[in-house]
Formats: sequence, structure tokens, C-alpha cells
Amino acid sequence: MTDTRDRLPPGVVLIDGADGPFGETVRTGPHVLQADEPVEAGGNDSGPSPYGYLLAALGTCTAMTVRLYARQKKWPLTDVKVQLTHDRVHATDCAECETKDGRIDRIEKVIELVGPLDDSQRQRLLQIAERCPVHRTLVSEILIKSRLV
Repeated sequence: MTDTRDRLPPGVVLIDGADGPFGETVRTGPHVLQADEPVEAGGNDSGPSPYGYLLAALGTCTAMTVRLYARQKKWPLTDVKVQLTHDRVHATDCAECETKDGRIDRIEKVIELVGPLDDSQRQRLLQIAERCPVHRTLVSEILIKSRLV
């Protein structure tokens, strides 16, 4: 944990301090994390890869959103487990995709709901999982502006 004077404002993430060929220090709020590429990709594996962090963001948001909804409904959800994988596939191999040329990113999200829930509760929680803010961001149009200082 960093000193409170080093705390970044909410919504700000700072990447600095390379360590090794790809290792980076990630600062957000009072937290300091590491990011890197795996050894087989030329890194030192000192932290999750950028895609590891992307999947972690989606997975944690999904679990938190599902827990919150179940808590509000007072449903007997005792745990949520989310397993994610990312790969790139040929667009022609994706029947449900709009893009038909080149390659597309595909994220698979497998959700385990633990607790004595009935089928209608499970189906509703699956619908809620797809409404988590990070999921909605990733499937919407995203505008990223880069600038030099």
C-alpha cells in the first residue's frame, strides 16, 4: 500500500517504472500492482499480463454484480465463481458475430452459482451477469483518445 499522499484520484490508473523487458508497475488509488508478460512471450512473469487484467476486471465485475443482485433479492447465493478465457478466432468461425472478415477477440465467461437457487433464479442471475458495467463497456462502442505530454 502506498502512502496516502501517493493516492491517485478515483478513476485514474498510472503505469510507470518498467522492470525487465515488459514488466510495469500499475498504480490505482492506494494500490500498487505488477503487470508483465509470461516468460514464453519474453517477459519475466512478475505479474498478470494486460489480457489477464482485462479478464480479471470482467470477472470481478461479473461476480460483484451477481452478488449484489442476489443480496438485494435475498436469494440463497453463497458464492460466485467466474472463469474466463480469451483468444482470437477467425471471424468466419463465429456464427453469432457481425464481423465476417479477419480475426476477432473472443472471451468465454463460465459462471458457477453456488447455493440452493432454483432454475429461474439461476437464469435471472445469468442475465444480470451480462449487465455488469465492465461487460457492458466491452460490448459497446469504445472511444480511446491518446495524447502525448
